[in-house]
Amino acid sequence: MISIKINDQNIQFNNNQTILQACEQQNIVIPTFCHDERLVPNGACRMCVVEVKGAKSLQTACTTPIYEGMEIWTHTAKVEKARKDILELIWAGHNNDCLTCTQAGNCKLQDYCYLYDIDPENSFYKKTLTHQKDASNKFYILDRDKCILCGKCVRVCHELQGTGAIGFSERGHFTHVTHPFEAGMEHSNCVSCGNCVNVCPTGALTEKTKVKFRSWDIEKKVRTTCGYCGVGCQVNLVVKDNKVIKTEPVEGDINHGLLCVKGKFAFNFIDHPDRLKTPLIRKNGILEPSSWDEALDLIVGKIQTIKSESGSDAFAALSSARCTTEDNYMMQKLFRAVIGTNTVDHCARL
Repeated sequence: MISIKINDQNIQFNNNQTILQACEQQNIVIPTFCHDERLVPNGACRMCVVEVKGAKSLQTACTTPIYEGMEIWTHTAKVEKARKDILELIWAGHNNDCLTCTQAGNCKLQDYCYLYDIDPENSFYKKTLTHQKDASNKFYILDRDKCILCGKCVRVCHELQGTGAIGFSERGHFTHVTHPFEAGMEHSNCVSCGNCVNVCPTGALTEKTKVKFRSWDIEKKVRTTCGYCGVGCQVNLVVKDNKVIKTEPVEGDINHGLLCVKGKFAFNFIDHPDRLKTPLIRKNGILEPSSWDEALDLIVGKIQTIKSESGSDAFAALSSARCTTEDNYMMQKLFRAVIGTNTVDHCARL
């Protein structure tokens, strides 16, 4: 343990922490755009700057480790002015269309500009916007005019997803996020996992949705387990008008806030008109809805008849990768121990 001062208060911490982590433990709110505890800190956005005694300049809280006797001030006039200057520069290079942006109400830039009283008409300069959107991906849109170059999308793609489909191109005023050779998303090795969309703090990366909505239209979020494979990734189903309109990853021990393309974007089957919602039994050549009890009684009767006539080896079981491990275990247990056959297989893929 080491002793440091934060805003003139003596506090003890473990010495393997950053200023930001120490402040979070004390419920001291420091604004950030680029920070994500799953990623290697890089201090790209500079919004988390703080004053440290003895330092020649303001220090980024997300990258600066604490040490014995350190003295830190998080909200001095100098710090607040620096953050406001940074916000004005970011805002000057941003497409200021909050009225039509789908991320309004769920945008860190919008929140911080309100908090720091940024005047949209009084900026250092106005960047020439490209007005170019890359909508070639089937699931999401890249709008560079709304990108603040925090780098979270690039780092998630490289450090967590391990795909490396996007990166920074050019330098200085012309820096932007793009795919290799500026060829567009459809020509990259992007796997459409959507993890870059999940971490974007603005509206630069937005998913294509069939339902138009704003964050305040959301009625509730229902936590559940993704059913596309046996990993057990946790997701939130976002509900509006009693229908699922999008999914979000949950930060937990299984998937740590990450999803694959199926878990993130393949949810529209829920309300598909062709989806089966009850068992069907063929009667006189026609499939008709039935109760579960009726369907299971029919299955048991068929199993008993076939087993008595042809023996246990007339049966085989094929299970699915979309079931949980527990369900697959019960499936093979049923066929081995009850029906009496070892002819059991598993698709292990979709």
